[in-house]
Amino acid sequence: MTGIETSSGAHPALWPAPLADGAVDATVTVPGSKSVTNRGLILAALAAEPGWLRRPLRSRDTLLMAEALRALGVGIEETVTDRSPGSLGAPGSAGGGEAWRVIPAGLHGPATVDVGNAGTVMRFLPPVAALADGPVRFDGDPRSHERPLHGVIDALRALGARIDDDGRGALPMTVHGGGALDGGPVQVDASSSSQFVSALLLSAPRFNQGVEVRHVGAALPSLPHIRMTVDMLRAAGAAVDAPEAGGEPNVWRVAPSALLGRDLVVEPDLSNAAPFLAAALVTGGRVTIPDWPERTTQPGDALRRIFTDMGGSCELTDVGLTFTGTGRITGIDADLHEVGELTPVIAAVAALADSESSLHGIAHLRLHETDRLAALAKEINELGGDVTETADGLRIRPRPLHGGVFHTYEDHRLATAAAVIGLVVEGVQVENVATTAKTLPDFPGLWTGMLDAATAPARRA
Repeated sequence: MTGIETSSGAHPALWPAPLADGAVDATVTVPGSKSVTNRGLILAALAAEPGWLRRPLRSRDTLLMAEALRALGVGIEETVTDRSPGSLGAPGSAGGGEAWRVIPAGLHGPATVDVGNAGTVMRFLPPVAALADGPVRFDGDPRSHERPLHGVIDALRALGARIDDDGRGALPMTVHGGGALDGGPVQVDASSSSQFVSALLLSAPRFNQGVEVRHVGAALPSLPHIRMTVDMLRAAGAAVDAPEAGGEPNVWRVAPSALLGRDLVVEPDLSNAAPFLAAALVTGGRVTIPDWPERTTQPGDALRRIFTDMGGSCELTDVGLTFTGTGRITGIDADLHEVGELTPVIAAVAALADSESSLHGIAHLRLHETDRLAALAKEINELGGDVTETADGLRIRPRPLHGGVFHTYEDHRLATAAAVIGLVVEGVQVENVATTAKTLPDFPGLWTGMLDAATAPARRA
C-alpha cells in the first residue's frame, strides 16, 4: 500500500472537527519538544554521569525512545515534583512537574527496539546500538520499512559497524554492537533527511576517533534540526566544529570526549503550536502560547514570520507568544526547505486564503510519515480545494471548501491540518485523530479546550 491509498469500506474512528463559533481567544500550553526530548535522552544516555530532563514530552515517539534505551541498559526514572500555580499544565508535560532522571550504564544486547514510525528513533539509535555489547534488532510500523535509512546504515558500516539489513537500506535490521566504534571521516547523502547527520553527531563523542561527517548530495533539508543537535552537543560538553560557526560548508566534526550529565528543561514544541496559531489566523482571533523561547533552534519559530506574512501579527513577551489574526488570510510564496514539518498546517491555512500560495523546497516530505505532498493535495481537493503537486512542493489556489472525510494516513500533522480546516468549514471529519499522540498527547482535548475558552465568558454572562 502506498502512502496515499485508502482502504475500502467504513472509515475508522472519524472525529468531527469542531466548528468555531467565532474568533478564538485562548491561551494554549503546548507540551515539550519531541526533537529536544529525544536528543536529550540520547545525550543523557551516553553521558559520564546521571542527568535530568525536566518537562519532557510524553508521547508515542518519546516513549519509544525511552523504552529502547532501557532495553539497552540505560536507567530512566520518572518522577513528578510539586506543581506551582503558574507551572505548565499541558498533557505531555505533567503540569511542568514531570522529570526524567537518566542513569547511564554499559550498553548491552541482545535487545529489540520498536521504532514505531519515529524518524528520530529509527535513525538516532543505530549509532548508539553500535556502541552496545551484543546484537540489537530494529523493527517498527509497516511505514517505517518504507522510510529511508540507507544514509545511517552506509555511514555506520564505513565507520566500522556490522549491520544486517538484507541489502534493503531500511528496516527491519540488526546492528551487531561491538562495544565500541572507531569513527573517523565519513560521507553521507543526507538530502532525504537531516536526521542522517544528527544521528552520527549525537553518538560521535563516544566514538574512538570522534567523527567527521561530510554531506554530499543535494541541499540539506531541515538545517535548524542539525543546529539544534550541535547546540545540544556543545551544552553537554562536546567539541563541535560546524559550518554555521565558520567551519567548512557541509562538514561537521565532533571530537571524542566524555559528555556531561545535564539538568535540561525542555522547551515547548513550537511546531506543535502551529495548529493553535493557525486557529487565531483563520478565525480572526487571538492565541497565546506560554513560555515561547526568545532564542531557539526549533524550526517552529519560523511560524512567527510565516503566519505574519499570511495576515496576522505577533508579540513575544515574558509570558510567551501572542498571535492575532485580522480576519483576512493572504496567500504566500514560501521556501519551506528548512521547516518542512510546518507544511501541512501552512497548506491548510493557504487553502482558506484569498489568494494563491506556492510552497516549495519540500520534495523530501514525500519520504516522511506518509507522502505528505500527495496526501495534502488529495485530501484538500476532496473537500473542494484546488491543490497541485509540483516537483518540489504544492500550488494552492483557494476554492470554497465543503465537509467530508479527511484521511490522515497515520500522520499526526495531517490530522492537525484537517482540524484547522474544520474550524471554518462545517462537516469535516478527521480519520484517526488519535494518530496525533505521536507527538501531541490529547490533541482533541487541547483543541476543544481552546474553543471552550473562547466561549466561556459568553456562557457566564
